[in-house]
Amino acid sequence: MTVLEVIQRSGEFLTKRGVDSPRLQAELLLAHTLGLPRMKLYLSFDRELTGPELDALRGFVKRRGDREPLQHIVGWTSFCGLEMIVTRDVLVPRPETELLAARALKFLQSRGTAAATVLDFGTGSGCLAIAIAAQAPGAELHAVDISEAALEVARRNAERHQVSGRIHFYGGDGFDALPAGLRFELIVSNPPYIARDEIETLQPEVRDHDPRLALDGGPDGLDFYRRLAIEGPTRLNGGGRLMVELGDGQEMAARALFEAEHWRVEGVENDETGRARILIARREN
Repeated sequence: MTVLEVIQRSGEFLTKRGVDSPRLQAELLLAHTLGLPRMKLYLSFDRELTGPELDALRGFVKRRGDREPLQHIVGWTSFCGLEMIVTRDVLVPRPETELLAARALKFLQSRGTAAATVLDFGTGSGCLAIAIAAQAPGAELHAVDISEAALEVARRNAERHQVSGRIHFYGGDGFDALPAGLRFELIVSNPPYIARDEIETLQPEVRDHDPRLALDGGPDGLDFYRRLAIEGPTRLNGGGRLMVELGDGQEMAARALFEAEHWRVEGVENDETGRARILIARREN
């Protein structure tokens, strides 16, 4: 069977299983199987696959048809141009979170050459902390997560991108896991923000494969915004900022929570789809 035939048949199978972008998914799985960049497949449409290659691909396509995320099958995803290891122990980084990384870097760059201390609250795979460390060499990063399994993935990612010496990882429940007196110029967070009863309505790739700890934002999805609004001020230096990712439709509720705790919401930025996605706040003087 040729590369082109395999792509067509795999795409048809994934279409029947309800997978989004089935042809693209088939191409990515085949590229992974053959160890080739995806675009090189277009130069190899007539290549015949060997028996072992076909067997491996069939296994991958079946897993994808069962709605296992592509990122779990290939073992990584791209975030801000960096390859991040992903497993079932971490939330698969989303493109929307790249906007949070970009805004964090913009703020740090506005400080010029001054060193900054940054906290990634709920680091998961470590993608935010690592992307910031890679682009802001003067920053000192701290990253906390309640899941030790997630922290192990984050440490592997930090080593992979040679920033492990500049990121301090802490296991535990939020700010309580940090050394007393440690304060930051910037706190970033992509917290769990799905309302608990809504988790079962999510796509199978998310509902059945992302860790519940990384999804469950409590009964209304706002539990972690409350914690950040209430507990964050004792950890933020004067002139510092807090930047959080928002779930769909959460802008007004999150804004109200922060303003009730005497934060000044400087802005809420939209993602590429026009949805309110990043809330930026500082403390009132």
